[in-house]
Amino acid sequence: MTKTIETEHVVIRSIAVSEMANNVYLITAKESGSQVLIDAADDAEAIKDLIASGGDDTSADPVLRAIITTHQHWDHIRALAATSAAYPDAMAIAGSADAKAITEAEGVEIAHAVEHLDVGDFGGFVLQAIGLRGHTPGSIALLLRDGGETILFSGDSLFPGGPGKTWNPEDFTSLMDDLEERVFAQLPDETRVLPGHGDGTTLGEERPKLAEWRERGW
Repeated sequence: MTKTIETEHVVIRSIAVSEMANNVYLITAKESGSQVLIDAADDAEAIKDLIASGGDDTSADPVLRAIITTHQHWDHIRALAATSAAYPDAMAIAGSADAKAITEAEGVEIAHAVEHLDVGDFGGFVLQAIGLRGHTPGSIALLLRDGGETILFSGDSLFPGGPGKTWNPEDFTSLMDDLEERVFAQLPDETRVLPGHGDGTTLGEERPKLAEWRERGW
């Protein structure tokens, strides 16, 4: 089932793929037809269908400009090689600290390895990378601001009910610090959070739980 969110200038479509119900997101600019795919997680054919369906959102010819990977974990990259091969003009993008591992795993050269606060203009919308170190060293969230709405594609770093999984106290502290300083301290409560698995939430819904998450630990 495809889910759809519409803002002033873009349409966001998403599907869940694989036995782990990974969310794959497609952003399509209404005027230019420019598209960005977030996390080619699995099922390349379903992803092709998703990309093609974005053509319903624009009168222009849709063009996939980039495939952005939020982090290096295997369940988020299983269709990256096939999708990159099908759309060779789409730039592969990932966090700089995860780029090498993604290339080694999938054989896809990361054309642009991004750092915290790097901004990409995709011809009709802008995405800003937010580094969230902890789930993996190079995990990134992607921030979209459009028509008064703020949307955060959080990968596996933030879910309804808490941060993503970490494997030791140091990584947990790093992730919590980044979430508090780079996300909750910077963005409004109405920010929509679209995670790598499952349903979305808002920062306002999760903000009162920050102290509880810290106490709970990793």
